[in-house]
Amino acid sequence: MLNSTRVAPFDPTDPVFIQNPYPVFDALRARAEVHHHDGLGFPVAVSYQACSAVLRSPQLQRVWQDATPAEQFPAFNLLHRNSMLENEPPRHTRLRRLVAGAFNRGHTERLRPTVQAVADRLVDAMVARIRDGETADLLTMLAGPLPIEVIAELLGIPTADRPQLQPWSNAIVKMYEYDLPQPQRLAAELAAAEFVEYLRALIVHRTKWPGDDLITDLLATIPAPRGELNDDGQLTPDELVGTSALLLMAGHEATVNVLGNGVLALLRNRDQWRRLRDDPSVVDSCVEELIRYDSPLQLFERTAVVDFEVAGVEIPAGQKVAALLGAAARDPAVFKDPDTLDIGRQPNPHLGFGAGIHYCLGAPLARVEVRAALLALTSRLPRLRLAGEPTRRAEFVIRGLTALPVTA
Repeated sequence: MLNSTRVAPFDPTDPVFIQNPYPVFDALRARAEVHHHDGLGFPVAVSYQACSAVLRSPQLQRVWQDATPAEQFPAFNLLHRNSMLENEPPRHTRLRRLVAGAFNRGHTERLRPTVQAVADRLVDAMVARIRDGETADLLTMLAGPLPIEVIAELLGIPTADRPQLQPWSNAIVKMYEYDLPQPQRLAAELAAAEFVEYLRALIVHRTKWPGDDLITDLLATIPAPRGELNDDGQLTPDELVGTSALLLMAGHEATVNVLGNGVLALLRNRDQWRRLRDDPSVVDSCVEELIRYDSPLQLFERTAVVDFEVAGVEIPAGQKVAALLGAAARDPAVFKDPDTLDIGRQPNPHLGFGAGIHYCLGAPLARVEVRAALLALTSRLPRLRLAGEPTRRAEFVIRGLTALPVTA
């Protein structure tokens, strides 16, 4: 077995790297499939095959460690200790089966016309803004509010409460970045505490007044007396809170960043924008290509529970290892001309929604949202173009924009 090269191959806080990490990934992949990152303190996989192995191997698992000092982050830790994303079988299996069962009762299909109607309405507001001679920010007018509206509808969150959701999500997910300043860590905990309190109150409300939503469905899986887990493998109240928070954060962050990164890519590759505009039948393959081309999630960690080997590199038990999903998506061994945006690309086995047992449960709904937004944009704003330089988020792990000014 080989040892990985011990280097600091990139600085995840470097603004130049964050703007465009893909040349760095290409150079790393040309040297080796796995590199030890001294700054992060663990190896990172950069080839498609190595990343796939990291995501799929049962010997590499999600091992949650509380944010520390734990007494400063009780709500943040509660959300993650009770999330299926941070657990492995048998608990992960139970949680995923219960949530998947609720999804399979038709929530995605139920929401499909609602998603398209919301996307059409939001794009109509962009049309009016542009018609009045102003620029429209695609992030604040479409990419941000669309998934919030959809997740809120899925969870049965009242319309008046929905403006709180995006600030909560944005604050909490910053904790996934490296070297986060303490004020932002404390802001994440405050948002988590407020969200936990809100969800607990909403669950009590739904217990008394059921609705046609996912929380109502999942409430049926909580045993009585509350807080006990019976032999049927049901949810606990804290698990319902953690599941609801995961659906918001994962559902919102994935869609908003696929749309922001993806529409930017289309507008910078005008031939592909025109192709989608003139032939809407390619929209489904376009969604997959946008996820691949500029992945909204760049890094996903696992921990070896036994000594393991990835691409000839030793991963001792207890060691973290990460899959760099953006690097996997540009691997020429799997994707022809990987730096080229090709909205008709087939096949397209990207890892943008993960792989293995932690494959994104909400992927079908995210696809519906991105599809609806693209169809609304190309039909209502066929001459859409950039109206200025976009502003990229300062974070690396979750890759996205904060502003995308457009006009037509």
